[in-house]
Amino acid sequence: MSYQDEEEQVGSFPKDFGYGDFEHESDGNRVSDDKPRILLMGLRRSGKSSIQKVVFHKMSPNETLFLESTNKIVKDDINNNSFVQFQIWDFPGQIDFFDPTFDSDMIFGGCGALVFVIDAQDDYVEALTKLNQTVTKAYKVNPRIKFEVFIHKVDGVSDDFKMESQRDIHSRATDDLLDAGLEGVHLNFHLTSIYDHSIFEAFSKVVQKLIPQLAALENLLNLFIHNSGIEKAFLFDVVSKIYIATDATPVDMQSYELCCDMIDVVIDLSCIYGSRDNPDVPAFDNQSSSIIKMNNSTVLYLREVNKFLALVCIIREESFSRQGVIDYNFLCFREAITQVFELRFKHQKLEAIEQDSDNLEDLRDFDREDVISSMKRFQD
Repeated sequence: MSYQDEEEQVGSFPKDFGYGDFEHESDGNRVSDDKPRILLMGLRRSGKSSIQKVVFHKMSPNETLFLESTNKIVKDDINNNSFVQFQIWDFPGQIDFFDPTFDSDMIFGGCGALVFVIDAQDDYVEALTKLNQTVTKAYKVNPRIKFEVFIHKVDGVSDDFKMESQRDIHSRATDDLLDAGLEGVHLNFHLTSIYDHSIFEAFSKVVQKLIPQLAALENLLNLFIHNSGIEKAFLFDVVSKIYIATDATPVDMQSYELCCDMIDVVIDLSCIYGSRDNPDVPAFDNQSSSIIKMNNSTVLYLREVNKFLALVCIIREESFSRQGVIDYNFLCFREAITQVFELRFKHQKLEAIEQDSDNLEDLRDFDREDVISSMKRFQD
């Protein structure tokens, strides 16, 4: 089964409900070329390709059993008009860093984060050796890389086994780096499984570190919940269901799962009653919103921020009686998000113009030198 063999509908998402072109890329591919890279690495059959397909292509976890083993680098462009813009490079498990054809500078030079996947249900001694080699090689090329370790396939095992595996892997990996003289390297560990929301939560943490505007987004969310009487708020990318920002209160896994399920419900209903009769109408637009009242006096409230972003809030029922205030604050929040997004685009465009100007100046210098050389040859 190849990466191109997509079903017409995967899960609750239709095939055409995915990442589109970035709205401002009509001027060229500069923005696309400069996007940060996330590298997926690990031993064979550790679950790298399954993670990518489940999180970003809405494949059912059971379908990943039929994925063939990756035998070459597979590049996946995650690109929309929100803050989620990066490339994922899925590496085969048998990659050899000492192969002369392996270009470490090119691979790790533009890398924003390196995700190393370890199968927790297998003997991970070999995986830890490969992790040490990978981090050592990458850190020498690019010390700014964020190193993330997914202790994967922890579904169906006891909590004691999870904690013991994480403790053992953390201890061994850290000791190996200290022995290699890499005291400044920090590894982040996540317990993950494609059969629950842990993989989405882990990838959310990875993607957030690649967003320069994260602090501004978190401050906006803190102001929003403080002035609206909201318990918790997530800014979601609706395609992948990863949250690109949340407020300062701790993230409760059960609350996160409820918000993810709510997004599924909204998209399901929008696809059924919105886009089937009129394919030109997107399934998620500026009219998309939802209110779900729980049996524990809690309200889930979803509002569309832009084509691919949604704000999902958890509110006490008594606080939701002031819905007018919440809606007004949301409009202010959405306007602020738009301004942050516009500033980001202007900054990217300015960087592209400056780079083009440098290239043009180099070209002019080359032209002047070429003309002078030609004139000297003519005089001679």
